[in-house]
Amino acid sequence: EKLRVPEPPNAYDFGQIVNALNTNKDKAACADLLTATDPKTLPVLISNKLEGEILLIFIQSLEHYIAGKDPGLAYQHLFYLSKAKRFKVVLALLSKNEKEEVQHLFDLLTESQSDQYSLEDLESLKKVYEL
Repeated sequence: EKLRVPEPPNAYDFGQIVNALNTNKDKAACADLLTATDPKTLPVLISNKLEGEILLIFIQSLEHYIAGKDPGLAYQHLFYLSKAKRFKVVLALLSKNEKEEVQHLFDLLTESQSDQYSLEDLESLKKVYEL
């Protein structure tokens, strides 16, 4: 049975849900969580708990489940994810393969069209992700 993921009310609950999803590597449920979560609230919900594995499951969920259906939402999540505490530290610790995965998500968003971002927006966000 598919896990229904409500929007978490606070950073603690969000962290608990994300840790459970990450433990199970449940990208589909993570995509549901991201779809239910207002991208603008991500930095607050993540608080100072961002880690490489969490960034990666977010990227993979956006890539495999959200970018194709709603590239604008995927862009918004990437944008606000980059505002989270520890983002630069976590980004610096990503392996070459992990960075390639982030690049692939940006490639998908470049191929897709959305009125929520321009190619210039995407290029400038790629620089933030050091791609």
